[in-house]
Amino acid sequence: MPGRYCSLVQASAPAFAPGLTAERLSALVRGHRMWVNGTVLHYCFLDRDGDASVIAVPGTAETRRVSWVGAKEQQDVVRECFEEWQGLGIGLSFVEVGDRSEAELRIGFQYGDGSWSTVGKDALRVGTGERTMNFGWDLTAPGERGTALHEIGHALGMLHEHQSPFAGIHWDDEAVFAELAGPPNFWDRERTFFNILRKLDGDEVNGSAWDPQSIMEYAFPPGLILEPEQYRAGLNPPGTLSPLDKEFALRWYPPLAAPEPPALVPFRSAPLRLGPGEQADFTVEPPQTREYTVGAFGDGDAVVVIFEVRDGEPRYLAGQDDGGTERNATVRARLVKGRRYFVRVRLYSSWGSGETAVMCW
Repeated sequence: MPGRYCSLVQASAPAFAPGLTAERLSALVRGHRMWVNGTVLHYCFLDRDGDASVIAVPGTAETRRVSWVGAKEQQDVVRECFEEWQGLGIGLSFVEVGDRSEAELRIGFQYGDGSWSTVGKDALRVGTGERTMNFGWDLTAPGERGTALHEIGHALGMLHEHQSPFAGIHWDDEAVFAELAGPPNFWDRERTFFNILRKLDGDEVNGSAWDPQSIMEYAFPPGLILEPEQYRAGLNPPGTLSPLDKEFALRWYPPLAAPEPPALVPFRSAPLRLGPGEQADFTVEPPQTREYTVGAFGDGDAVVVIFEVRDGEPRYLAGQDDGGTERNATVRARLVKGRRYFVRVRLYSSWGSGETAVMCW
């Protein structure tokens, strides 16, 4: 039986500064979609009467509205899958909210639109009235719970395993195009190429080896894969989190240390002393209400994010990634006296001998 496949949202490729060393470019490509650790990802289910797509009626000039609202039993599957990822002990956490303006992840259930998600921080580029994730079929059907785990994996920053250059898959391209052109997917050649046949850059993939058991791996029927030979009869991952999936999540989002982060005092720099992929966290309690700038200094590529603590939770306020340019990442935001903020700095790579630091002013 043909499988129903996730169709990734096609986002524009990031533009990095020219002339970067291979090491710096690799670090930037690998990390640009990943959240800083300690982020609380708020999700909401789109449930208003007006939450719908307007689609054309085939063969006519008419349009009709197709709802994004999902039944409670569908939503419950997604809730359980957020809890499963959270249960690994990762440093990210997931909180359901009712206000879409407070949600980084906005989830719809439009049947016929496929199942898909933005990847990692790409969700922040989507307007608050739009979905960042959709489920296009019944998640309560046997074997379909893995769809929710898969799409949440994308929201964490993971990509499709079968597109890894380490997989060594030799496809029967025309058989793949024909398979996906028919029901239940009805994909054109461009979408099939983007989601299946296209090879990712080695720096983009989830790990240094192909994981055919990954939740991010599709199942494929016989006749599509020519090599490796053992998959000519089909590839059938279990639809659960594999050991390498768990390792990836915990490597990027390790459990947060219990001690309170140090305070970042205005006009006083704090050394970072970070290695590639490491992160430093600080608290800020502004002495007055005004526009502040928070910035990184030194010979390193980094992302700087400010969170405001509201109702006991850090809410994403602003962030900037220096994109490998010679300028350092700086963020301007209005901070309010009496409120509490977190500043989180993650280093992609260090390309000089000097120390890096962060300052609020």
